[in-house]
Amino acid sequence: MTLAKLHIVVLMGGWANERSVSLMSGNGIADALEERGHTVTRIDMDRQVAARIVEAAPDVVFNALHGVPGEDGTVQGMLDLMGIPYTHSGLATSVIAIDKELTKQALVPAGIPMPGGRIVRSEDLYEGDPLPRPYVLKPVNEGSSVGVAIVTDESNYGKPIQRDAVGPWQQFDSLLAEPFIKGRELTTAVIDSENGPRALTVTELVPKSGFYDFEAKYTDGMTDHICPADIPDNIMALCLDYAVGAHKVLGCKGTSRTDFRWDDEQGEQGLFILETNTQPGMTPLSLVPEQAKYCGMDYGDLVEAIVAEALRVAEEKKTKGNAHGDS
Repeated sequence: MTLAKLHIVVLMGGWANERSVSLMSGNGIADALEERGHTVTRIDMDRQVAARIVEAAPDVVFNALHGVPGEDGTVQGMLDLMGIPYTHSGLATSVIAIDKELTKQALVPAGIPMPGGRIVRSEDLYEGDPLPRPYVLKPVNEGSSVGVAIVTDESNYGKPIQRDAVGPWQQFDSLLAEPFIKGRELTTAVIDSENGPRALTVTELVPKSGFYDFEAKYTDGMTDHICPADIPDNIMALCLDYAVGAHKVLGCKGTSRTDFRWDDEQGEQGLFILETNTQPGMTPLSLVPEQAKYCGMDYGDLVEAIVAEALRVAEEKKTKGNAHGDS
């Protein structure tokens, strides 16, 4: 693709649990943009970020932040007020998609299957199990499997969970408890263009041990990526369809990645969306660049395509007078 030479701020880092991942993503993005001849200003998110962006005066901001406040609508709202184009989803989409319960409320009525479950207080776990075991505990608004735990009958957390048990969820007051879905971990990337969103392919993730947690995601050699996944054609088609559907229903822009669990003993009825990530990682181990490469798009092309879509959305916003990319 041909993209005019631009001045691009790459916003990365910050203070979320996923800071290290964001720095890897952001520096990779910045390197790729510089190799394509763009002027890049790298900004590690801090409390003076607005002033630093104003001083840089970029044509567009590449938002490479993960977690709060870069993925939850906070930074999106700031950039909207500043009138600066930015990559990925807008304010309203970001608010909904980072919240797993709000995501369910948006997707399930649209016919996109997600596991059941309910919100619980972490303090209440010591009184009794919120769901029959096995079940999954996860923070409501974190990504990269931060704080996720699987509670089983054989769990060393105790039954009920003991106050002296050490669990990754304990730093969070509010949790989502979901039934554990046995089976396989699948994921699908979606990329936007002027022709609409396109699902790339399906990758199966096979951790060498345990489950696909933060360490397995970002430690080289701990997880096998099977791309494309060795799954039946009907499951492949459903993953692609559900991923595009989630992207559209949530109002995602630029790119998104939808994660699934598939109980292969249940066929199509065993496929469930776990979440849709509005700002998926762009590290050397990340799944969106891997799927893009499989589809013939190298890393630099992918990064420029995301920037081009941000500029297209900004122009569309000017034309229509609507909020950034949100329906």
